[in-house]
Amino acid sequence: MHFRYSATLAKGGRKRQPHLMTRGAGHTMVNMATADQRESTRNWTFLTNHGHVLLAIARNPTARLRDVAAEVGVTERAAQAIVADLEAGGYLRRTRVGRRNEYTLNPAGRFRHPAEADRQVGHLLALFTEEPLADLAD
Repeated sequence: MHFRYSATLAKGGRKRQPHLMTRGAGHTMVNMATADQRESTRNWTFLTNHGHVLLAIARNPTARLRDVAAEVGVTERAAQAIVADLEAGGYLRRTRVGRRNEYTLNPAGRFRHPAEADRQVGHLLALFTEEPLADLAD
């Protein structure tokens, strides 16, 4: 294995440090990124895309899927699939109004993970929307 160290300064005046990355079949690459840059590539959020789509629809029940997708940061096709999942799971209902869809949420729906299955999604929606949602009983 051969390493080349660079004295190039990264953003903020930090010296770049070698970072080993394996690339299958015994090949090794050296990534000369700073620790901040490496950490920023590990993107994750507390809410899934399904949660973000549900919240976007809660904020605007007449939103076009194109707008929901843009807000969440997914493709329109992914937003369609997520809405279909949410509808099949009973978390929302889609109603055709003219040429557009209008969504009605079910705040009494339960979280899917066993650790939170005793909680209603309406509690999460209430945290992220301005209007308190009715029908929230534990």
